[in-house]
Amino acid sequence: MSRWILITGCSSGIGLTAVKALTERGYNVIASCRSAKDVESLNQQGITCIQLDLNSEQSIHAAVESALRISNNQLYALFNNGAYGQPGALEDLPTQALREQFEANVFGWHTLTTLLLPTLRQNGEGRIIQNSSVLGFAAMKYRGAYNSSKFAIEGWSDTLRLELANTNIHVSLIEPGPIETEFRSNALVAFEKWIDPNNSVHHKAYALQKSRLDNDKSNNAFVLPPESCIPPLIHALEAKMPKIRYRVTTPTKVFSVLKRILPNRWLDKLLQKAA
Repeated sequence: MSRWILITGCSSGIGLTAVKALTERGYNVIASCRSAKDVESLNQQGITCIQLDLNSEQSIHAAVESALRISNNQLYALFNNGAYGQPGALEDLPTQALREQFEANVFGWHTLTTLLLPTLRQNGEGRIIQNSSVLGFAAMKYRGAYNSSKFAIEGWSDTLRLELANTNIHVSLIEPGPIETEFRSNALVAFEKWIDPNNSVHHKAYALQKSRLDNDKSNNAFVLPPESCIPPLIHALEAKMPKIRYRVTTPTKVFSVLKRILPNRWLDKLLQKAA
């Protein structure tokens, strides 16, 4: 398998796992990271890695030029994976915090994807794979910024799929639930940047949230390793007719069913407990 794929958010977790798994499978992988230090680290490991900051249009344009040059314009797939979670009650989040969440999780993905689409069209085929979340269709309290960004990506991806229906470019969503990554530590940084727990009516709940984010390991009984996302990623890349949505963990599968069959208020009660 000598096809070229660009993957975002490769410093750790699902992104880095995907880089290694697809390289072993024979793909020509172009990894990308926001931090120059992470880019250097991966390049030293023999991984082709470029710098890509999803909060910067200039960085995205430069990364696209690099990816197309490296692949000789033969890019086949894009795995939009780079994102972070902004914790906090919506009433405590400044609008700028929400803007930054959408810049990285939505607007950056939009810019990157639309810049690469002409090449995929010219090549006559392609795959666009979006790493969404169970929180892309089931909202949980204190995760409103992230919920909103992933709900947006779900709708954006559905729309793009319809608009590409007459092409050989397929759009798929991977919807992980709890995955053991550095997501919590990154979310803790965002939490401490924007939230002042001592001046919030949610201060007691924040103590629990901060304790959860401080843990090295998830206490979720259903948590899976990043490797669990690789089989759906490979299917989305290689199947003649890839699925529209790949639900990875038990919570994702369960809540996708409950959302269809339960009244909203019943589902709210379950989501309150799950949070």
